[in-house]
Amino acid sequence: MQTTVKKTIKMSGVGLHSGITSNLTISPASAEYGIWFRRTDVIDGDNLIPARYDAVNNTKLCTRISNSNGAEVSTIEHLMASLAGTGVHNAIIEIDGPEVPIMDGSSAPFVSAILRAGLQKLDAPIRAIRVLEPVSVMIDDFEVSLSPCETLKIDFEISYDDAAIGHQEKKLNMANGTFVRELSNCRTFGKLCDVDHLQSIGLALGGSLDNAIVVDNGIILNPEGFRRVDECVGHKMLDVLGDLYLAGCPILGKYKGKRAGHRATNLILHALFSKQSAWEMIECSSDISHDLPGADISWDDFVQ
Repeated sequence: MQTTVKKTIKMSGVGLHSGITSNLTISPASAEYGIWFRRTDVIDGDNLIPARYDAVNNTKLCTRISNSNGAEVSTIEHLMASLAGTGVHNAIIEIDGPEVPIMDGSSAPFVSAILRAGLQKLDAPIRAIRVLEPVSVMIDDFEVSLSPCETLKIDFEISYDDAAIGHQEKKLNMANGTFVRELSNCRTFGKLCDVDHLQSIGLALGGSLDNAIVVDNGIILNPEGFRRVDECVGHKMLDVLGDLYLAGCPILGKYKGKRAGHRATNLILHALFSKQSAWEMIECSSDISHDLPGADISWDDFVQ
């Protein structure tokens, strides 16, 4: 059965790129509502924005969505991953600024808040997108594909010239709380030289060692170090789960990415949905529902 949060969740924090502090609430919504954002500070015209792949208008450094009125909200991927990974199918997210708070740079604060609030079952079946035929995109130096699979699996590979990150590969079946246990606390990351450049052009204004891993010539500048030895590739997989949830419901398929990012995941969704024979919408049986990312999780699954 579809779910929503049991009660309204209130959070606040600074946006990674805007440096603007926003207040955010996640409120219950009815069955079939989906995930929508509302910009409460936008009072002139439509302020509702669908969390949907075809509402994405920018994928540089983060995922940003907008509506026809020009209302936007950016850096939605960590929150979307937490909703997908805890099995929230319907919610209204109100925010009084242009960017979702970065919190600690991972999905963990959102996951924690959702698990504490609990979920409410709704009288409607869970629907999922089943991949029927392989689709792929290769542009510049990235490769990304979706292929048929009984559950959602993510296979990701990154390579960075800084030895603190280097080459990392990770493969996961996302069923039964894998995201909550193994990916939700993986933080965003970058090289010091890149952070300095971004801030010089007015980006990453809210970035700090409190909300990102920063490396410089093989040294991790964060005093606590990595939370996991493969935290960087884990964060990329976290982003994938959040960006894939913009399909509007869970996906049953294998995602494979090499040096891919927000743009790649959005492009592969466009490629999938542009090919009618490559996918189908299904109502999930109890067996399929049991293998979705947010199924059968509890507080004990959460690694802080």
